[in-house]
Amino acid sequence: MPLFSVFQRYPLEIILVLIYIFLIFAAPGFATLDNQLNVLRNVTMMGIIAFGMTMVIISGEIDLSVGSGVAFSGCLTAWVTRELTPFVGAFTAITLGAIAAMVALFCVGVFTGKLRQHFNMPTFITTLGLLTVLSGAANLITGGFPITAFPYQFNFLGAGVLFGIPFPVYIFVAVFLFVSFLMNYTSFGRAVYAVGGNLEAARLSGIDVWRTKTLALGLTGVFTAIAGILIASQILSGSASAARGWELDVISAVIIGGTSLFGGKGTVRGTLIGVLFLGVIVNGMTLLNVSEYWQFVVRGMLIIGAVLMNHILDTRVRG
Repeated sequence: MPLFSVFQRYPLEIILVLIYIFLIFAAPGFATLDNQLNVLRNVTMMGIIAFGMTMVIISGEIDLSVGSGVAFSGCLTAWVTRELTPFVGAFTAITLGAIAAMVALFCVGVFTGKLRQHFNMPTFITTLGLLTVLSGAANLITGGFPITAFPYQFNFLGAGVLFGIPFPVYIFVAVFLFVSFLMNYTSFGRAVYAVGGNLEAARLSGIDVWRTKTLALGLTGVFTAIAGILIASQILSGSASAARGWELDVISAVIIGGTSLFGGKGTVRGTLIGVLFLGVIVNGMTLLNVSEYWQFVVRGMLIIGAVLMNHILDTRVRG
């Protein structure tokens, strides 16, 4: 297989390997097992959301509210736990709080989809508004101060270690496998690609396009809630300031992974590589003592570079 063909097929993977090789020699401690586990731990929460966001973007939509959704779900779980623990015990209260958070954000996703269906309101606008709504709701729930209602044992969910691997990594892998199965082996996954590729053709072929888009948004809400619960477990509190700005990092990982913002193209596997790519870059720059301001510049340029590279490669393929 010619070298360009290999690069054309696995561009991000090759670049990631080259960055790994560079950091092994340039960044002290990068190649240690502890640091590699730290990279995994740092990307799990955002990665869980990114897998859902992949479905949303492939379907031709976008969700800008996920950062505030993480904070809201953590705060709601903490509030329910605090209010119900005296009556049903901590474990049951946490379970009910987590269910409430997942149901709430699923409903938020459905609400976004319904506005898109019945009023043709762009999800960009709806979720931009919901970003502020959920942030305000999180502050209303907490009164502006973190709710510390969780027992110490709850910390295992977000910060524990099982067989030497951070526990959130298991949830990260489970969500990856679940979304991969949905997108590759179910009629829903095929519908997501069809709707994002050509909405009218999908409609004429009998696909319920709005149900597909709405379900993708709702599932992303559930994954956002899961990430919020993990963050709340990690810090043992519900904080309205958690995950601020995450929506940009999540979307960045999806785009870097090769998903087209125009819909119809992308893979969950690509998003996995994109998530790991961002995690390695941030970790490497931190170990190299790169200024935080330069880190923002580099991450922004990575998004531009990834979109440009995908466009060039697609053009070469069509040519």
